[in-house]
Amino acid sequence: MVAIDPATDLLLLIDIQNDFCPGGALAVADGDAVVPVANALIDRFSHVALTQDWHPAGHSSFASSHAGAAAFSTVETDHGPQTLWPDHCIQGTNGAAFHPDLTIDRAELVIRKGFRPELDSYSAFFENDCRTPTGLAGYVRDRGLTHMVMAGLATDFCVAWSALDARRLGLDVTMILPGCRAIDQDGSLAQATQDLRAAGVVLASQVT
Repeated sequence: MVAIDPATDLLLLIDIQNDFCPGGALAVADGDAVVPVANALIDRFSHVALTQDWHPAGHSSFASSHAGAAAFSTVETDHGPQTLWPDHCIQGTNGAAFHPDLTIDRAELVIRKGFRPELDSYSAFFENDCRTPTGLAGYVRDRGLTHMVMAGLATDFCVAWSALDARRLGLDVTMILPGCRAIDQDGSLAQATQDLRAAGVVLASQVT
C-alpha cells in the first residue's frame, strides 16, 4: 500500500481507450477491468492527468503502412526497433475515444501522443526517440508534483515506459497493479517488471 498526499501526488491514467479494451483493434486481455479501479482512484486525488493514443491514419507504427509486414513484427527505425501494430486509436474515431465508463471530468490535463506520423510514442513524457517531449514534465514541474501514481494500458508498454521516464526525471512512482493489464508479447511483461523494479518503481496492490 502507498499513502497519497493530495498536494504533491499526480494520478496518471494511461491510454484507457476503446481500442485497447475488449472488442478494440488492439485489445488488451481484460483491459476494461482497469476502468473501475481507475474511477476509484480518481476520487482519491486532487490532480489527475490522462494520456490518449492519437494516431493519424497511415501512421508509421502500423503494419499496414509497411508492404508485406505482419502485425507484431519489428522493423528498425532511426530511433531503434519499432513493433508494428494493427491500425488503432486513429484520430477522431470511436476506437481512440476514452472508455465510456471512465470518469474523465476531473482530469486537469490530457496528453495526446503518437500524433506525429513518423514517430510512435509509448511514454507519457517523451516520444519514442526519447528526446521529443510531450509537455507532461513541464506540467509536473510547474505544479510542484513529486509523486506519480499510475494505472492503465498496457503494463508492459505505455505504462512501463511512462514510469521509467518519470523515474529518470526524478519522480517517485507507484504503479497500481490491479489497475493495469499487459499485452505480454514474447516475455515483455517479465522484462518490464524487472526494469521497473530496478528503477525503483513501487508495484502496489492499493493506495491508502
